[in-house]
Amino acid sequence: MAVFVTLKIWFAYFLLVVVTFSDCHVPQYETVLNKIQSEKAPASTQERASYDVLARLLPSHLSSFEFRIITKEECGGKFCFLLQNHPSAGVYGGAPEIRISGTTGVELCAGLHWYLKHWCNGHISWDKTGGAQLHTVHRPGFLPRLQGDTLTIQRPVDWNYYQNVVTSSYSYVWWTWERWEKEIDWMALQGINLPLAFTGQEAVWQKVFQSETFNLTKAELDDYFGGPGFLAWARMGNLKRWGGPLPQKWLDQQLQLQIKILARMRELGMTPVLPAFAGNVPAAITKKYPSARVTRLGEWNTVNGDTRYCCTFLLDPKDPLFVDIGKAFILQQIKEYGGTQHIYNCDTFNENQPPTDDPSYISALGSIVYEAMSAADQDAIWLMQGWLFASDDKFWKPPQMKALLHSVPVGRMVVLDLFADVKPMWSRSDHFYGVPYIWCMLHNFGGNVEMYGRLDVVATAPIQAVTSSNSTMVGVGMCMEGIEQNPVVYDLMAEMAFHNATVVVEDWIEEYARRRYGELTAGARIAWKMLHESIYNCSDGIADHNGDVIVEFPDIDPKRSLFQIRPRQSLGQQILGHPQHIWYSPQDAAVALQYLLSSADALGLSKPYSEEFLLGTWLESAKDLATSDEERKLYEWNARTQITMWFDNTLDKPSPLHDYANKMWSGLTRDYYLPRASIYIKYLKQSLHENTSFAFQEWRREWIALTNEWQVASNLYPTVAKGDALEIATTLYEKYADLIVDDQTPELGIR
Repeated sequence: MAVFVTLKIWFAYFLLVVVTFSDCHVPQYETVLNKIQSEKAPASTQERASYDVLARLLPSHLSSFEFRIITKEECGGKFCFLLQNHPSAGVYGGAPEIRISGTTGVELCAGLHWYLKHWCNGHISWDKTGGAQLHTVHRPGFLPRLQGDTLTIQRPVDWNYYQNVVTSSYSYVWWTWERWEKEIDWMALQGINLPLAFTGQEAVWQKVFQSETFNLTKAELDDYFGGPGFLAWARMGNLKRWGGPLPQKWLDQQLQLQIKILARMRELGMTPVLPAFAGNVPAAITKKYPSARVTRLGEWNTVNGDTRYCCTFLLDPKDPLFVDIGKAFILQQIKEYGGTQHIYNCDTFNENQPPTDDPSYISALGSIVYEAMSAADQDAIWLMQGWLFASDDKFWKPPQMKALLHSVPVGRMVVLDLFADVKPMWSRSDHFYGVPYIWCMLHNFGGNVEMYGRLDVVATAPIQAVTSSNSTMVGVGMCMEGIEQNPVVYDLMAEMAFHNATVVVEDWIEEYARRRYGELTAGARIAWKMLHESIYNCSDGIADHNGDVIVEFPDIDPKRSLFQIRPRQSLGQQILGHPQHIWYSPQDAAVALQYLLSSADALGLSKPYSEEFLLGTWLESAKDLATSDEERKLYEWNARTQITMWFDNTLDKPSPLHDYANKMWSGLTRDYYLPRASIYIKYLKQSLHENTSFAFQEWRREWIALTNEWQVASNLYPTVAKGDALEIATTLYEKYADLIVDDQTPELGIR
């Protein structure tokens, strides 16, 4: 029965705790690409940075590898890495055993990772999802040799893009340099060469707006910047002031952190993407420039349109001030960061419709947005999220799409096909009407933690896109809203930057299991087969936003139909689709419910077994950035609010964004989700016992009060896991073995 299959899948997961790509020839794009390559750090710098990555990853093998930067000409005109047996191996003691050559430091690190994966059964993931498991790597002097002289792995497309404009809030917001250094190492090992670099931009904006040219005050900017946990949405013009004001210490710290981030990315040969001016301005601009064409936008997910936080100000691109501000911002970044890599992200029209659908007007707007970049950098390339085309296809029909895409010289814009893993736009626009684009996997919403993936799509769809006629695809990318989840999905997606043909997932996932555990047992193979055939092959078009009833408790009156499923939505209120049917039979669901209820006490009393699921880690990382008690209180409130209910609410009206960034974390479940559910059940029992209507408004007021009280609390939560994962797994096996193991899975060998 379906419920038993599901139990097997979850139990398995717990136990496991040649097609050639066509080239896109766009002269202006290729000209800038060559310029970017010519301006990269010297070969010696990239080689040294790659050795540093190796030293942090596998210090015992620092002398086992030799790194060499080579030209694209030596790679057939492509970005690539070469693996070779070192000619000095075995000749003298301590000689390098493997030579890795690559066109940049990123290719050197990716080549190292490729060798460790495919010759040494090594596995590299985020620390929270397994970390680096390299116990299978032979000791120095005994590394496996390659068969043949040289293995050449070319990038079939130029770019491997990484991040989403909101990842900086959902995942990176409380990071120090120590954590950033690990992430940049991970990026390099995965072959990522085009990451967003958005940290610290508020400090740059402060210098621009407080300059003699614009002459705004700190107080006026306090009304403009969001708080630390909500900077992503303030940057996009969705909100202002919420969670602030930003302390000056925060602004200064983040700017210095960004300088370190950019320096390391450049040392490795990455091309960091800087922000450009999208048109969002402080309210004070309307007073300083009363004749400027500024529009006040409509409300965005507020309650009663509270103008303290909503309805931000957008400068019309046709106003001369637009280019002045945009130019000043990029020039200030170049000054602060010691240069630029010429690629800038800007999303003026993301979830923000132009005032008219007239193609000529849209074309003029796009041209001016780009002019604000090119006025400061004549080699600028506009990297634009294509989310607007997927989320608002009623407005962005072919004439409007063409007008925006062709508003700049072809080759000076690259589009991120942001949701290509579920709703690809390249096929609906004949490959973006000749404009270069990057095939992206969005995958995660809100930084939620749940099991989900579309491995078969990841393994085939990028190849289909780049090999179809008229393809202008120039890269692949990972655009998740939050990281550190579902590592198998990101392992495969990163590999697709180096695959020239579709991947057979059945074979690939067996090798993944072998690498992750050091060997492939029958049980691991069967377990991963079940995972691949179910949750990691979700072909129903549903996006990965966790709507589980505990972490996203339904704010509904129970007299409504229990089977009326609320559509899942993104932050842009884009309905992603949810089939209105019951996944399993009511009979199976009833049986599963009995098992859940029988385990409730044990689950509630169990100790957290993994630091990946601790609330305390999130809260303490926020407080650790504070330099005063006032900052500590502000940062903790930001951290607590983002993962529960953020943006404004009233006493009896919750924010539409409640639980969007929910997390199934120890501490949050006990002190927030369960008490909230208890309140609902209390009113439900009262309604049944007294034969009265459900007290919906009373229920709302009580859970909103609970939320607001929890957000301002300061109680401490553990940061170290104390539970025994093996003991918990054994207990679960003893309880559910008869359900999990049946005559269809004899190979598990655990009966």
